[in-house]
Amino acid sequence: MGEMKLPGPDHPITVTAHPGRVQVLFEGHVIADSANVLTLKESTYKPVFYFPRDDVAMDYLHRTNHATHCPYKGDASYFTLDMDGDIRENAVWTYEKPYDAMSVITDRVAFYPNIVSFQEVAGGDTDVDAVVQHTDSGSGASQKDRWAPNVSEPGAA
Repeated sequence: MGEMKLPGPDHPITVTAHPGRVQVLFEGHVIADSANVLTLKESTYKPVFYFPRDDVAMDYLHRTNHATHCPYKGDASYFTLDMDGDIRENAVWTYEKPYDAMSVITDRVAFYPNIVSFQEVAGGDTDVDAVVQHTDSGSGASQKDRWAPNVSEPGAA
């Protein structure tokens, strides 16, 4: 790890519990769904949501060798997002061993907002696995069996 700096008046960092439930969508699929999101606000940067891994469909994230260093948070590791062949390199990051001042974000993941979208959800339990699976005509591993047809094929008697 590089030199550590502490947040202060010249570079404030706050981490607060987000008051609601947030979903992360990638190409129309919910890949994270949590009522346990932390919002990190750092200096003049836009706020960042950090999700617990248990609320993220980690099957669609693949660790990369990319790493960065933040003097306030520590070393970040990255994941590539891969859903049905749509691959976004280093779209997700995590601090697995952040500096003590930022230990609250340990092992949580954050997503680049130019790659995914976020939506607020009103109430209810979270169930990422049930939401991610779908029945479209692709061949990705995220899909359940197709629904049985409710009409006959054209020309069939």
